[in-house]
Amino acid sequence: MTTIALTLDAKGAQTPLTVTLTQGVIAGWTGRDPVARDHHIKELQALGIAPPATTPIYYRCAARRFTTDGMIECTDINSSGEVEFCLIASGGKVYVGVGSDHTDRQVETYNITVSKQMCDKPIAPVVWELSELLPHWDQIILRSWATIKGEKVLYQEGTLSGMLPVAELIKKGFGGDTLPDGTAMFGGTFAAKGGIRPADRFDYEIEDPVLKRKISHGYDVKTLPVVG
Repeated sequence: MTTIALTLDAKGAQTPLTVTLTQGVIAGWTGRDPVARDHHIKELQALGIAPPATTPIYYRCAARRFTTDGMIECTDINSSGEVEFCLIASGGKVYVGVGSDHTDRQVETYNITVSKQMCDKPIAPVVWELSELLPHWDQIILRSWATIKGEKVLYQEGTLSGMLPVAELIKKGFGGDTLPDGTAMFGGTFAAKGGIRPADRFDYEIEDPVLKRKISHGYDVKTLPVVG
């Protein structure tokens, strides 16, 4: 369990919001388009990562891995980020944020579930109400940038029309119409432009082109040495 201080940006006003998370869920292979989904599967297979048993698939992650910090520590240079929308259920409401499913790619080659525990999961400290986004959900945009050896490049970009609808994602993962209170769930990602690779810094954002707003965040990656 972990408690995170956020800011709710809703109806033109910003108010403090404190959420207590009791479980983390990483939804994988959530693409609507089977061609794009299979492209991401092949992208991971190129790294030696076995394809999923089912699509979508839901990995559990320690709630304490979710953080709004601007820096994370990872072992060795084999990890990388992925921009994803994040659903957070608290107080009977569901909020939408943006984060990075930072993952140890070496561990992922032999146990994906364990790999999800190896790295912190940065999220932006601002969220929106899901109810404000549902009428134009498919138009929401996700982007990420990787800074590699001092050069910042566009790493991922796409609209949520490429992902399973929220209702379907929740129903397939939890067997009902609601996301359980205390849950933070990442909703899937897009293929990386130029392939999956590590970075010194990872920046990401979610854009609402209809209500004309963005949530942006980023973090530095500190690499810890492997001595044995």
